[in-house]
Amino acid sequence: MFELSSEMIGVVGIIALFVLIFLKVPIGFSMFLVGAVGYAVVLSPQAALAKLGSDPFNNINNYTLSVIPMFTFMGMLLGHTGLGQDLFIAFNSLLGRFRGGLAMATVATCAAFASVSGSVIATTATIAPVAVPEMRRNNYHDSLAAGVVASGSTLGILIPPSSNLVIYGMLTEESIGQLLIAGIVPGLMTALFMIITVFIMVRLKPDLAPNTVTVNSKERNEALKKVWPIPFIFIVSMGGILIGLFTATEGGAFGAFLALVISLATRRCTLSSLKDSLFGTARITGMLMIFIVGGITFGNFISISRIPTFLRVYLVDLPPVLLMLTIFAIFLVSGFFLDAMAALIIFTSLFYPLVIEAGFSGVWYGIITILMILIGFLTPPVGVVAIVTAGITKIKLETVFKGTIPFWFALMAAALVLILFPQIATFLPDMMIQ
Repeated sequence: MFELSSEMIGVVGIIALFVLIFLKVPIGFSMFLVGAVGYAVVLSPQAALAKLGSDPFNNINNYTLSVIPMFTFMGMLLGHTGLGQDLFIAFNSLLGRFRGGLAMATVATCAAFASVSGSVIATTATIAPVAVPEMRRNNYHDSLAAGVVASGSTLGILIPPSSNLVIYGMLTEESIGQLLIAGIVPGLMTALFMIITVFIMVRLKPDLAPNTVTVNSKERNEALKKVWPIPFIFIVSMGGILIGLFTATEGGAFGAFLALVISLATRRCTLSSLKDSLFGTARITGMLMIFIVGGITFGNFISISRIPTFLRVYLVDLPPVLLMLTIFAIFLVSGFFLDAMAALIIFTSLFYPLVIEAGFSGVWYGIITILMILIGFLTPPVGVVAIVTAGITKIKLETVFKGTIPFWFALMAAALVLILFPQIATFLPDMMIQ
């Protein structure tokens, strides 16, 4: 009887996973199912049952994972207390006088809110209802208004705290603290690239943003005074991790505590907003835990299928830059048909061993991975951020996708710069006090 090799079983498993995803089976459950069945086929049902009897509990019963609900609660609470609107007003007071200033302020607002939310969807849901109506009122084209919100919101998983970086750290056993710190400079650089993209767009096509907004110094000062909690909480929590005062989990807990205290002290927090924040935190945390269990189960299957070993034969001898460009191209193509979270878990399982063997930093590769995934959040037909933005703003989905196209190039440019100059991502983690 013909027997499939372990590599072929791995390929069949990946195809089965794609089929389940296309059939709208939840991604976490799809990865868990394929991983469990694949493990049983490659080894034995007894080995798979033994693995399933211990691994899910051991993976979730991990102190490090408590960083996820801490940072999620911090972002949910600040999002429900109106700081998103205050951030937009503050950045608009600084940038609104330039052509395209409202769009530039939107990118800056998304970057700032990302520093406390760690979530793409939370950033989109908070900023879109504030920024898009204001840009429309000032005669901005819908494609620019929606495109800049969708693109800027993706910074929510690059600028720390980032739940996706935490998941990457769990899958690879890289330091979560170093991963979070590594995202700071690349995240700011990517935001700058997006602002430059807006600057170029409105000069090539002035009708995209015909009006500027002038704010006097008194209004500007008042606006800036309202947003001090964001930089304060970010500096304390991330700065504490950087200098070794906190672990990542402790930094998240202290940040969540500060967010609660400040929200209560400034009377922004109501019973309703606190309840919504707690329910939102539980919902997002539960979803991410399912992703983690499914992702690690699928990763174990990929590992024993020896697909990474098979790929190593063909890719490991490539020059390092060419290897990364090849992986970059695979991520880019997958963005057209694969969900971003699925791409993170599948390609981390496949390519992380190759990248490490090639001598690259695992922390640096984590940031590159997230940057590549950002493009997937925007590409049709499964660009989830574009879909959410269209739903919130009531702008046609094709208009949103059209508006994001210029920002693909900003994201690709940021990824290429990091591939050529990895120190941009690694110099802060290297400075961390262990």
